[in-house]
Amino acid sequence: MRNPYGNYGHTILTAGALRTPDRVALTYCGEQSFTYAELNAAVNRRAHALSAAGIRPGRRVAALLNETLQVAQLYLAQAKLGVVTAALNPYWPVEVLRAVVAASGCTAFVYDSTVAGVVEQIRPGLPGVTTWLDAADLDSGDESEPELSGFHDDPVALYYTSGTSTGLPKPVVHTHASSIATAQIWLDVPRAEDSVFGTGAIIWGIGFPAIVGPALYAGMRLVLEQDWGPANFLRVVPRERVTHVSQIPSFYAALLGTSEHEAADLSSLRVIMLGGEPLTAPMLARIKDRLPDAGVYSYYGQTEAPYTCMGRVDDGSTPLGSSGRARTGNAVKITGPAGERLVGQTGEINLAGPHRMAGYDGLPDRTAEVLRDGWFVGGDLGVLTEDGVLTVLGRREDAILKGGRWSQPAAVEEAAAALDAVAEAGAVGVPAHAEGGEADEQKILVAVVPRAGHSLDPAKLAVALAETLPAHQQPDHIVVAESLPHFEDASGGPGKLLRREIRDLYGHLV
Repeated sequence: MRNPYGNYGHTILTAGALRTPDRVALTYCGEQSFTYAELNAAVNRRAHALSAAGIRPGRRVAALLNETLQVAQLYLAQAKLGVVTAALNPYWPVEVLRAVVAASGCTAFVYDSTVAGVVEQIRPGLPGVTTWLDAADLDSGDESEPELSGFHDDPVALYYTSGTSTGLPKPVVHTHASSIATAQIWLDVPRAEDSVFGTGAIIWGIGFPAIVGPALYAGMRLVLEQDWGPANFLRVVPRERVTHVSQIPSFYAALLGTSEHEAADLSSLRVIMLGGEPLTAPMLARIKDRLPDAGVYSYYGQTEAPYTCMGRVDDGSTPLGSSGRARTGNAVKITGPAGERLVGQTGEINLAGPHRMAGYDGLPDRTAEVLRDGWFVGGDLGVLTEDGVLTVLGRREDAILKGGRWSQPAAVEEAAAALDAVAEAGAVGVPAHAEGGEADEQKILVAVVPRAGHSLDPAKLAVALAETLPAHQQPDHIVVAESLPHFEDASGGPGKLLRREIRDLYGHLV
């Protein structure tokens, strides 16, 4: 018999049910609650129902699930069975969904009621999918442990990148072993017996092994909501006494940008994980002013290697602007154009560890480009200190060339966000089109959003920024906007800042 602890579903959930069966594992929208034993039994019922529907080990099953409880239970059930889950994003356009499933090799499709209309649209164009399963029907009466299949280096899921304007999201293959390694995040972060992790709907995809898995693996109580925007956040945190959260910095720009948070009891928060965007000094100051007892951590990783680095920034142990050191069992290095290792110099970020992906499904050439001698090299630029602290500078395509010098937009954005009455800022480079100038030379466009109840004067902002920024980082044009474009997800709050859309919206003004 294979060691059951090589199976992701068993390690994440069944082990907790054996260890602390009566501890509450999960609460859903304030309406349902499951102990570890009860959640494990529910997952087992799902697994037996899948088996009865003909879902066998190794089969690829596309999962389009928006209800967070369905995501948690069915992903774990399929992991126990050794099924390969193609974790689809319910916010993709219909055309993208259809194309991704067609390329995935999936022959079965599971969905919930919230996306039934979308399923009807894509179903005729997917003749290779022969089994369609409504998640509401997948509940047997058998709570016994199913026969486990899928272990260690066997694939457990395809998690997708965000894609590009010219191509489909890339299918990232994670194994049982890499997913278990990702679940060990909280070994590097303080927690207690009563720790509670709160999150919203963004747990499909890589959010599942990076959020659900770690919380259950650590024996925490997982609070699942359908909405994790600022308004519901202010209701749920006091109700559930949430202690741990993982978000992006711009969430707090929205949360703290109005007075609505002032009456909410947020005193239970102890750990705030922030990644995906730069954390500026003004934003950190606002967070600490409102949540003085919460430790604020920065982290860095990608779908291909989640949560590789982390460090606490509010106590000075990790410099603000950096993403900390590689967490236990992981590694990071910076390399130059010839692959040489660099310290204190800008270069490509390399990530390694047992949490790293196995590759891109069906894309051997692309896999070979990014997996180099065991390291994942995904195109981000950074600097590493001698003692291993990583500072992420961003992606090459985001960098701005002005006056013959490269800058990352975060440096300009941080200076703008530090000004009075500025809630958020986004900076982009726009082609300069100057006669006789360098072909790649750019001008800097900055879009700013005022804080609630304030107004902004672009001319005055420009003067203020001229006093704090060097010439090659000073904006050439400032736009005052009601809001900035962010990646659309299920959080209800702003997602990752979309600089490309800022350029598309306002670039003609420069």
